[in-house]
Amino acid sequence: MNNLTVSDIRFSYSLSTLQQIARDILQHAQKGGASACETNVSDGFGQTVTVRQKEVETIEYNRDKGLSVTVYIGQKRGHASTSDFSPQAISDTVAAALSIARYTADDDCAGLADAELLAKDYPSLNLYYPWQISVEEAIELAKQCEQSGFAADKRIANSEGATVAVSESQFIYANSLGFMGGYPFSRHSISCAMIAEQGDSKQRDYWYSVVRDAADLETVESIGRKAGERSAARLGARKIGTCEVPVLFEAPIASGLFGHFASAISGNNLYRKSSFLIDSIGQQVFAPDVQIVELPHLHKGLASGPFDDDGVATLDRHVVENGIVQGYFLGSYSARKLGMRTTGNAGGTHNLIMKNGTPLSFQDLLKKMDTGLLVTELLGHGINPVTGDYSRGASGFWVENGAIRYPVEEITIAGNLKDMFRGIIAIGDDVIVRGSKQCGSVLIDRMTVAGG
Repeated sequence: MNNLTVSDIRFSYSLSTLQQIARDILQHAQKGGASACETNVSDGFGQTVTVRQKEVETIEYNRDKGLSVTVYIGQKRGHASTSDFSPQAISDTVAAALSIARYTADDDCAGLADAELLAKDYPSLNLYYPWQISVEEAIELAKQCEQSGFAADKRIANSEGATVAVSESQFIYANSLGFMGGYPFSRHSISCAMIAEQGDSKQRDYWYSVVRDAADLETVESIGRKAGERSAARLGARKIGTCEVPVLFEAPIASGLFGHFASAISGNNLYRKSSFLIDSIGQQVFAPDVQIVELPHLHKGLASGPFDDDGVATLDRHVVENGIVQGYFLGSYSARKLGMRTTGNAGGTHNLIMKNGTPLSFQDLLKKMDTGLLVTELLGHGINPVTGDYSRGASGFWVENGAIRYPVEEITIAGNLKDMFRGIIAIGDDVIVRGSKQCGSVLIDRMTVAGG
């Protein structure tokens, strides 16, 4: 189900109406004296239902729309936005952007993307799947999910609720070079958080599933059960002494490690010199068998897109090959600042897939680690983007002889991201897709674990 007829019915505005608004904006900008202009016009809605203790806690429904305008007068840039689609508001917003541009300083890197890089004929990636679910049906799903959480373990005593969320949007991006493109997309999710109790000990954990197509969601029973089992497994958590051991990052949080890498080689951080990976192209940053590819055209991909926020065509590429950085993540502006060419990453990364060698099962990762720390939750934001120093509060499980022994909490794990990347021993096959970065659990050879 991926056609504009359905989307026109679901949304407040048809895609053709958004296209006309974009044309009007470009026309106003040209008449007002802009040498170039780009605009993004969007429309969307969402429905969120949360059930807690078998009772409906919240029902939220939202409809959002907005447009943004960026104009250039030579190399002066002005930007304005509004949520009002009336002709007068559109005219006023363009006038505001033009006024701002006249008072800003010249920036020799400002401007639209190079015309030859703009997406021409781009593929449909099946990113829009309407979820025709009523509030009553969503409430029933949330109740089933929570009930599965309670049934997972007799020590589950409370709930933070189960949530069923529908989100559908569409947009048009257009610029004065003649580019106009856009499409509808969806993002649906189910989540559950449970609380386990035993004596004076209380522990909370959660699980969720997020997809483009609701048919691909994990079952509510599975989501609830995992939330309950994970909460109960944390009961009786202990503190451990300070040590230096291998650390296994569980799949749901392991992708965050590669998020730090993506941030460090993103254009904005590179040209501002706020990165520990400046001049890293051609450098050995990861262990020699680590591969990272970017696949923007995956069908149903949560971070798929045929073009970036500048309208530049996206392409499959190797970002890291045999541990060596092959390229950065650049939009048009940051590329010019660095004297390089855009990589089609204005707005972020697209489906980064991380692998090394033959992926191991989670149990094989535990065996390979032998003795060390399995991290299932990270707390705080102790990362220095300039030096790569890494220090986070954590909880998880102590592992001995390749088997989980007991839960641990109130610990801190520390290292430097450069050492951590080079110290990746193995990546698991237990991939969980929840965003733009995909990998299984990640085993790092050694980190400092500070106990209580």
